[in-house]
Parts: sequence; C-alpha cells; structure tokens
Amino acid sequence: MSGHARRIPIALAGVALAVSLGQATAIAVPPPSIDPGRVPPNSAPSGPKTELRDPCSTTQPAADLAQVPPPQRALDLESVWPLSTGRGQTVAVIDTGVERHSRLPGLIPGGDYVSTGDGTQDCDAHGTLVAGIIAANRSGQTGFAGVAPDARILSIRQSSNIYRETDGRKDAEGQNAKGAGNVSTLARAIRHAADFPGVTVINISEVACVPAGAGDSAALGAAVDYAARIKDIVVVAAAGNLDSEACKASNPQPNPATPHANPWDSVTTIATPAWYDDQVLAVGSVDQGGAPSPFTVPGPWVDVAAPGTEITSLDPRRPEPTGVTDSVNGGSVQGTSFAAPYVAGTAALIRARFPRLTARQVMDRIEQTAHAPADGWDPFVGHGVIDPAAAVTAELPGSVPVDEPQSTAIAIPEAPAPPDDRPRKVAVAGAGGVVALLGLGLLASFPLRRRLHRDGGETSTG
Repeated sequence: MSGHARRIPIALAGVALAVSLGQATAIAVPPPSIDPGRVPPNSAPSGPKTELRDPCSTTQPAADLAQVPPPQRALDLESVWPLSTGRGQTVAVIDTGVERHSRLPGLIPGGDYVSTGDGTQDCDAHGTLVAGIIAANRSGQTGFAGVAPDARILSIRQSSNIYRETDGRKDAEGQNAKGAGNVSTLARAIRHAADFPGVTVINISEVACVPAGAGDSAALGAAVDYAARIKDIVVVAAAGNLDSEACKASNPQPNPATPHANPWDSVTTIATPAWYDDQVLAVGSVDQGGAPSPFTVPGPWVDVAAPGTEITSLDPRRPEPTGVTDSVNGGSVQGTSFAAPYVAGTAALIRARFPRLTARQVMDRIEQTAHAPADGWDPFVGHGVIDPAAAVTAELPGSVPVDEPQSTAIAIPEAPAPPDDRPRKVAVAGAGGVVALLGLGLLASFPLRRRLHRDGGETSTG
C-alpha cells in the first residue's frame, strides 16, 4: 500500500500498535494457526458513527490517455484476452469503496462498514484504482484496461483514512481518531464477501503490521480460512509497504551464509492478513525493470509479485470512459496495494478458463508459472513475477482440461447431384456401333476374298 500522508495510505486504523516496530527483534514465529470456530457471523454491513475528516482525495488524469500503461505492457495482457477475459467471475474488492464508473458496468454494491453508503462511494480514491486494475473494461479511447475486463466487481467499503469516528475515541494528538476500519471489520467484510453469491476471488489491498509475537486476530484468520477452504475462493492480499503508518520495520533479508535457514525463524514484523500463507496469496511489488520495490514488506509468506509502480487506473472523480489517473493528491500511485489487483485479475482469468480448478490449484498455477528469482524464492517477490499468459496456457502436471468443446458439430452437406453420363453413354454406343459395322464388313469380305483367291490360282504359271 502507498503510505505517504494522503497518498492513499490504506493502513487499517487501530492496528498500528503503540510499539516501536523499528526496535523489534527477530524471533522464531510459527506459521499462523487457525481456529475455524472463531469465524464471525455473516451479518449485514454496518459502520460506526463517522464524519469526513478531510476533503476527498483529488486526482490527476494520465498525461497520455492513448498510452498503454507500463504494467499492462509488461504483463502482455493483449496476448491473454483472446483466451480469457474473466467473463463470469466476480471479484470482491474490500477497500475504501469503489465509485460507480462507466468502465465498471457490472459493479455490485456490497455494503459499507465506514458510513451509511452501499459500498459504491470512494472518497479516498484507493478502492476505485484497485477495482480498475482488476476489471476496467476495454475502451477505444484509452490504452488502459483491467486485467480481467469482463469480470464483475463486488465493492465492500471497509476502511477509510478520510473519515473519523465520532464516538469520542481520541488519537495521540487529542483529536478524534482518524480513519475508520480495523481488523475486526476486515474479518466481517471477508466473511460477508465469501457468502456473497458468485464471488470467486477476493482482493484485499489493506495491511496491518504488528511486531512478531504480538499475536493476531483470531476472527481474521478464521475469516480468510472460511473464504479459502470452505467457500473455495482465491484470496489475494497485499504484502504491505514499509513507508506506511502501520508497517515501518522490515524483516531481515536472507543470510547467504545460511541459505537453508527457515525464514519463519527470523521474523520481526507480521503483515496481516498476508501472513496467512496457506489461505492467502500474498503479493509483493516490483518496478518496471522487474526488480523488487524497496517499499515491499518482505516475509516468508510472500508468494508472488506484480508491478506496483507507474500505475494508471480509473479515476473516481472522472466517471467518463476516459477517466484514468496516475496521480492522487499530487503523489504517484504506487505500492503493493496496486500489485495485488494484478494478481487478483489473473486469478479471475484462470477461473474463467479453468472453471474446475479449486482455489488452491489456481494459487498454485499462479506461483508455478511466475518468473522465479535466481534462488527460486525470496521474501520480496516470493516465487517471482506473475505471467498471466503462462498462467492461462501452461500445461502443468495434473492440470484440468479447459471446459471448451473439443469437437464442433457441422451440418451434413447435401448430396451432390448425380453426374450427367449421357455423353459417355452416347460415345460408348457410337463406338459400339462402329465396331459392329467393322465386324460386319470384315465378315462380309470373307467369301469375296476366297473367290478372288480361287480365281487367282487358276491363271498362275508354275
């Protein structure tokens, strides 16, 4: 996620604990355990009493609307769309809301945990940018399009940095605490999305960071497990940004002297829900050269990476078909928040092309077809940078065939008209007549030849 102030810094309010993450020490952290009994009930979304704290984020249009954005070119989406466009898939975006837009014609209101809306209001601009990367439909007026342009978006507004609660909660400066949304509402939103009919992918471009050993929300872990294991949904989550308010301390890089060390033994910062490795596809960021972005929070849970810089997407303040932006509040749009939707869109492409794959198989396919780093895996990019084209075409062991007809019924051609053999019959009959006449002439010549032979014999001299 982008973490500079007002540069759409989606750090969940209430989870940046009052602990100096910069002084955290590395400890052995076991992979998280799940208590399925702690999953929150599926209830209608509802938010606390809130009010706008600041004006809504402002955006700037892209300089060249006709230009295909660099991430889109790098992922070569043009080669994928003839095979899959994500049709029939619904991707739940749990974020700051998604504004109604002409290039998101299938937008579904999913509810609001921030205020009294229906999920289709986005004052922060973050959720609309994320949704556009996933599923903005194609337009002849711009080079930009979403990864899965025929997928639909379910919008659930779960957090905001611009709203603040009005229940008397104070921040460190004595003002009403800024921001709305926490791990509790995130868990509720995940459960709500998982039970929404037709959802096959959930994108979570939000991160909460806590020091290793501080624990995590049992409800959040149960919610992602419910979505992934019980409802068979691909859950994609951002790995987090080191420059955000919530995530300020990095985990140690691998030590070349101990290449086979367990990375879970040297964790200082837990990024959640990304760290639920068995249930979540955690996404780091790379730049346009494919190098890991320095702002990615590394960790043993990072699975893959995608472009997280030079981002262009839909502009919530410009709902016309050409509404795209590459700047919010004067700052560039970048972060693992925007790498995650490239992976969520890829999951939608796969699920449309291989509808019989389970969520786990979709996740494995994305990992196995990624461009692996030299060591095969590292804590910044996981198994490597995603390759959507390979993900929808690769022949992998145990892969399920595409649900497409393998033969095509064709109409039986009409029987051809019988050939006109009258000329042949006439020719044959004519030839037969000639032969017959010749035969009769030959037979008639026999007595004459005998008579001539006889006469010639009487006059000869011997």
